[in-house]
Amino acid sequence: MDRLERIKEFCRLSDDEIDILSGEIRPAPEVAEHLIENVVGYFSIPMGIATNFCIDGIDMMIPMAVEETSIIAAASSTAKWVRKDGSIRTYIKGNLIIGQIQLPQVQNVARAKQIIHENRDLLMTLANTYVPGLVARGGGIRDLVIRELPRPYHDGTMLVIHILCDPCDAMGANLINQVCEAIKPKIEELTSEKVGLCILSNLVDGKLAGAEVVIRNIDPLVGKGIEEAALFAKADPYRAATHNKGVLNGIDPILLATGNDWRAVEAGIHAYAAKSGKYQPVTDWKMEGGDLVGRIEIPMAVGIAGGVTKLHPLAKVALKILGVNRAEELGRICAAVGLVQNLGALKALATVGIVKGHMQLHAANLAIAAGAEGSEIAEVRERLTEILHREKNISLTRAKEILEAIRVAPDSRTLLS
Repeated sequence: MDRLERIKEFCRLSDDEIDILSGEIRPAPEVAEHLIENVVGYFSIPMGIATNFCIDGIDMMIPMAVEETSIIAAASSTAKWVRKDGSIRTYIKGNLIIGQIQLPQVQNVARAKQIIHENRDLLMTLANTYVPGLVARGGGIRDLVIRELPRPYHDGTMLVIHILCDPCDAMGANLINQVCEAIKPKIEELTSEKVGLCILSNLVDGKLAGAEVVIRNIDPLVGKGIEEAALFAKADPYRAATHNKGVLNGIDPILLATGNDWRAVEAGIHAYAAKSGKYQPVTDWKMEGGDLVGRIEIPMAVGIAGGVTKLHPLAKVALKILGVNRAEELGRICAAVGLVQNLGALKALATVGIVKGHMQLHAANLAIAAGAEGSEIAEVRERLTEILHREKNISLTRAKEILEAIRVAPDSRTLLS
């Protein structure tokens, strides 16, 4: 297929990698046995390529594994607009993930805090002995922070020790969990207090990925409409939830394609959106002179080493398509694509509305759901699109009617007009 040939040439993929991408070479059943339990098979999700992206001056293709119509089309179309009239810049703030060690009901808060503070270096040194490979790669435990939290219902005080770790190019969840569990006995010995939970936090606000999109000399009506849509999300958490879902429409498919834990990233982003005490949008759009400027800054703990990224052959191909060599590069790309995806949705909402573009692409899904096969799919989709333009609405019932008419009389277009 011409599409695969272009990807092969642009991303310098081997014949075997193209066969993996196309499904000619499928993951062996034993690979799945290493990923989850009670394996009975694979559930395939389509992988597509978002095009036209130029991020930090570098042209790239974006692999996206997703089942929802219009996401890849919208990302590619919006990226083309940005390429023509603007730019995408990205950055990283920090590189530390968080492990939490909870002391649930502290008897002597001042004493426990003092002991932990006095033994900070000892605890960090001990923690690093449990991750020698990470330390050898330049990572490891970087800091220890004590937080004091009132228990709910005014029932005493809990302390939480944050273990801050640089995971290098791994997501680091297993690493930090092991560290927290490993130093639990020493903390109990030192403080004479009982340790409760030892677990990572997905709110990795010490590792933020940011992006900025600028559209220069935008049509003032379009720019103002997008700015107003962003203000709506700031004012109303009901709108903010859907606004942020649109951002994650761009991020989740990349995480899934590269074998990353999209659920962890989503949890962190939603928690970050609510840090002020009110759920907020994670993007901001403003007119600055004649330009529209959008910004995003989100927690992004992703990896390109270890876990599924190394076990699943398709994840390895997706990472090669992206051309990333560091986990922070993947995080920056995710932030950029999420921001571009958000821009596309807000532009549609502020101009033609979200239904027109989405339903036009959804016509193929309706055709398949109606039972169309082979060349019938394209014919039903084409006729549904014509009806959508004329009546502003299409449905599965209408798709079935069209399919039935095609099968009865292949030249039945005039009968349905």
